[in-house]
Amino acid sequence: MSTPLVNEFMKKNVIVIDASMTVLDAAKMMDDASIGAVVVLEKGIAVGIITERDLVRRIIAKGKPLTTNVKDAMSSPLIVINPDDSVWEAAQLMKTRRIHRLPAVKQNTLVGIVTTSDIVRLCSVGSDAELTKITEQILLRMKPK
Repeated sequence: MSTPLVNEFMKKNVIVIDASMTVLDAAKMMDDASIGAVVVLEKGIAVGIITERDLVRRIIAKGKPLTTNVKDAMSSPLIVINPDDSVWEAAQLMKTRRIHRLPAVKQNTLVGIVTTSDIVRLCSVGSDAELTKITEQILLRMKPK
């Protein structure tokens, strides 16, 4: 079996917001789409991401107005992956950078997004017996020696 690629598992319909819009606009978009983040575009280029956590830490906890521009609250620079890279490369990048969402960009164009949930879903494909074996192996490797 070949290594799965990001473009096979990413969501292609990415919700985006322009950098000039407000954090209230972003929050409404997230609520309407039942998602936890939107990718921020500036002149059509993905430049950042705003997450629920960004809203809590950078706006609500600081008492800033909901009219604050998305650009002032987003996480930037944006960490991205090529859609032709492997899902395992994406997982490693998420682990090392401690992020849960990874936009896929090809030739400066946003083409999708892969999340930790997508990777978990991929890992859980197969029978319950196979999943149990994988889980046991992971737990054995985590035990202190």
